[in-house]
Amino acid sequence: MAENLIIQAGNKEEKYQSLLPQLGALVAGKADPVANLANVAAALKQTFGFFWVGFYLVKEEQLVLGPFQGPVACTRIRYGRGVCGTAWKEKQTLVVPDVDQFSGHIACSSDSKSEIVVPILKEDTIIGVLDVDSDTLNSFNETDALYLQKICELIASFL
Repeated sequence: MAENLIIQAGNKEEKYQSLLPQLGALVAGKADPVANLANVAAALKQTFGFFWVGFYLVKEEQLVLGPFQGPVACTRIRYGRGVCGTAWKEKQTLVVPDVDQFSGHIACSSDSKSEIVVPILKEDTIIGVLDVDSDTLNSFNETDALYLQKICELIASFL
């Protein structure tokens, strides 16, 4: 069965408002978490044209690369390292307007200029992070944080 994504014209918030219920329908009743994560990453990239969208999952005290869309990426990130590891450690969403200004940034791609990382929480435990990169500065704001957190709540429901 073919899956369709309807991308709304409009501002960023309107796009997220349209995307969120579509993601819910896309993953509803589908038991394979890898397939669901892959489709969520693809839908985010397709809707917003982000440079890189993907997931890192906590395995053996590290973040391990999961499904993603974009150029090749770092495969393992230690706790507290880089933007992803720091978001994991601090249990909070991090919006980084300029990755070159983030102390300890891990440059998986030199084309990445700004980043947002949202922890995926299940029963108050971080089980992974959603990582989104842009190839332009200052790409992310509170609207992204709000809606990507809602998407991570959806993700936690099937992981």
